Amino acid sequence: MDNVIVMLGPTASGKTRLAVKLAKDINGEIVSADSMQVYKYMDIGTAKPDEGEMSGIKHYLADEIYPCEEFSVAKFRELALKYIREILQKGKIPIVVGGTGLYINSLIYNIKFYDSAIDWDLRNKLKKEAEEKGNMYLHRKLMEIDPEAAAKIHVNDTKRIIRAIEVYEYANKPISSLRAATRTEPPEYGYILIGLTMDRKKLYERIDQRVDEMFRKGLVEEVKMLKSRGYDKCAVAMQGLGYKEILSYLRGELTYEEAVNLIKMNTRRYAKRQMTWFRKIENVFWVDVGKYECDSEIIKYIEDYIAPHCIF
Repeated sequence: MDNVIVMLGPTASGKTRLAVKLAKDINGEIVSADSMQVYKYMDIGTAKPDEGEMSGIKHYLADEIYPCEEFSVAKFRELALKYIREILQKGKIPIVVGGTGLYINSLIYNIKFYDSAIDWDLRNKLKKEAEEKGNMYLHRKLMEIDPEAAAKIHVNDTKRIIRAIEVYEYANKPISSLRAATRTEPPEYGYILIGLTMDRKKLYERIDQRVDEMFRKGLVEEVKMLKSRGYDKCAVAMQGLGYKEILSYLRGELTYEEAVNLIKMNTRRYAKRQMTWFRKIENVFWVDVGKYECDSEIIKYIEDYIAPHCIF
């Protein structure tokens, strides 16, 4: 079985920088597992690496789609596996890098997502029912067809309720049973999981510094450009962290200082949620990056761990 390296961790932990250095050492290429870097034109707010930061290492699943295009975890999994195969066929080592826990889980737990069909007419009909009759009405409808999913989805989480009903209508099976069935099959590859962590205070300092740097690089101008192209009407992409706050600033709902502080606060909260998610994943080799003097020491520590599993 071929092995794939997965480097996960919270935002601002240094994943991209370290993954590039690791890729150079072990003849690897990178597959992004970041739900925002997949969008074209959204560079500064997603901390997408530029050509200099990529250092000649090929990156997949960055700049893949336009901000108004649909992108799901099912689509991520499909493309990620396609690119992993391409990298292996070249005799290189795939390195999946990112902080979107659902994307990473879809690979390492082999979640096949038979529930990937989209029925816009049904979605709009259900959304209208929720607006007219209330979320509880829609939640009860889900309870009738999939009690297990209904028990896990909050009554106010209309989006997930609609999705679960949509899947049942498409597959004639509950979404809970479909997802449970996919996890029984072993994954196609052996995943070597490397987790980056650091002292929370230090991480929060790095987050604040990164946000300040985003503003210096022109985050406001980037959002203005996206807005001028009409992308501010894209519900998913422009609701991403950093973008929704700037849109509020541009609408006069926040001052500049309030927008900066809100992005910092929301990013710190996001990092906390990421770590809660990642701590539930088994067999992660955790690396406290704050304990090392330089990147080369971190890379050597990681390479010593993966050496028995990879030839490089």
